[in-house]
Amino acid sequence: MAWRLRLVPEKTEIDFFRWQKVTFGGSLLLSVLAIVAWAAIGLNFGIDFRGGTTIRTESAQPVDVGEYRAAVSGLGLDDVVITEVYDPTFGPDQHVASVRIAVEDGVQSVPPETLQAVEAALQTYDPSLTIVSVESVGAKVSGELIKAAILSMVAATGCILVYIWLRFEWQYSVGAVAALIHDIFITIGVFAVFQIKFDLTIIAALLTILGYSINDTVVVFDRLRENLIKYKSVPLRDVMNLTVNETLSRTLMTSGTTLLALIAMLVFGGDVIRGFVFAIIVGIVLGTYSSVYVAKNIVLFIGLDRRGPKNPKASGQFANIDA
Repeated sequence: MAWRLRLVPEKTEIDFFRWQKVTFGGSLLLSVLAIVAWAAIGLNFGIDFRGGTTIRTESAQPVDVGEYRAAVSGLGLDDVVITEVYDPTFGPDQHVASVRIAVEDGVQSVPPETLQAVEAALQTYDPSLTIVSVESVGAKVSGELIKAAILSMVAATGCILVYIWLRFEWQYSVGAVAALIHDIFITIGVFAVFQIKFDLTIIAALLTILGYSINDTVVVFDRLRENLIKYKSVPLRDVMNLTVNETLSRTLMTSGTTLLALIAMLVFGGDVIRGFVFAIIVGIVLGTYSSVYVAKNIVLFIGLDRRGPKNPKASGQFANIDA
């Protein structure tokens, strides 16, 4: 018989509602604290949201991002992002890098003296380096990016709400969206408390969290719907407990294997993707927790009509569509 790894026993009988005042109440408390931290401390916005200047450099030597970063580290700049630029039209001796410098608070643009200091610092490492272009992004463009980021989050959440509503019932959609909001708010709160740089890559991570978390919740809801048909006389709370126990192994294995890959990326991926990976790690932990302790609790509080639709043709028409 083949040996299989199991994080939990094949059959569990855990009462996930036993400490619901602590688990669900704790989630509400953390969400409120996250909002307070967000409002009181604020986010440490990166270049994308604060505005800044992008310097495009060219050199005959290969670009070493680590050396470039070390060269400008002593200039006291608030936020610098350095990336190598690839283009198939570049010649063999044409090596291009992009150096993005954030503006300081209360300043509209990076002063020329700072640009000259950056150029001089880079030329100490590579004397052949030259600046070929300088582009600035003002506060107005950054404000538009913030609005676009907020709209993207709202639109994604709204689409998920409609999808869950059509696939299940409106009670499920409320529970799912509440769990998603819980995950996003607390993740943003963590970034506010620890003042981790918040830029467009973090918005991409938050959208990824939305997709990952709702997938986990849909798996639980799908099994719950099957069990409600199978155990019509069993109380809703007991059916929910049974459902989460049946899907617990799958939930932990999926989250666990994903976290292994993300932790490796966090340790070895470098500074460029570290914030992105950290956000996803926090989101996956919260998403797994909310699928077990938040989403189903909301559905239980609202209640479900277990009598079934009066007109099957008019209700539940999307129930058999594959997720």
